[in-house]
Amino acid sequence: IRDDLTAAHAHAWDSMSKAGTWLTAERRVAVAAESRQARTCSFCQLQKEALTPNSVTGAHTSLGLLSVGAVDVVHRIVSDPGRLSEAWYESIIEQGLMPEEYIEIAGQVAITVMADTFAFGIGVEEAPLPSPQGGTPSNYQSPGAKKKAAWVPITEPEDAVESDGMLYPSNKVGYIHRALSAVPAMKREYWRIAEAHYLPGGSVYDFASDERAISRPQIEVIAARVSALHQCLY
Repeated sequence: IRDDLTAAHAHAWDSMSKAGTWLTAERRVAVAAESRQARTCSFCQLQKEALTPNSVTGAHTSLGLLSVGAVDVVHRIVSDPGRLSEAWYESIIEQGLMPEEYIEIAGQVAITVMADTFAFGIGVEEAPLPSPQGGTPSNYQSPGAKKKAAWVPITEPEDAVESDGMLYPSNKVGYIHRALSAVPAMKREYWRIAEAHYLPGGSVYDFASDERAISRPQIEVIAARVSALHQCLY
């Protein structure tokens, strides 16, 4: 296993144990635990098998550590991400979850699933979840974040300010790089581990790059197939 992958995973678990931007350390670890719980949720399975998830009534089998809305966010992202809708997202916000909280939860779910899937793929045990270390969420709001091109607010490259910190590797960025940008710290946490699994940000548009053990075309074939299997609309 490459050293940068090991370091990226260690950093992800360590960051999870600390307070984030909108979530306490306890809630961040609870999101990771709920992400694992969602894999065995019978209600999630019923929703996934139904013609539409809205046709199924019931409740998620949760750990009881998060609000009902937050649990639904975690379980739906884990089990049936291809059928999320803006109407569903708006219903979650109406239940009292802030858009920035939704973004941080989504990022934390993505990190957990990425790390756990990697462990499964190489045939090792999942990393134990860290113990919360406390701290106070910063509640930082990116001044340039606005709801325009997506369901959630995003900070476009031209609207990024110094207080956001490093948001983009260059001015040439796809929308996948903007997805978590309204919560800059969460965006950086996600991309630190994502780039270790894929490519450094500066190499994404360099199609002649040869930084991994397999070629760039091989990487993209695998990425396309995995995206199709996960119903990644992007």
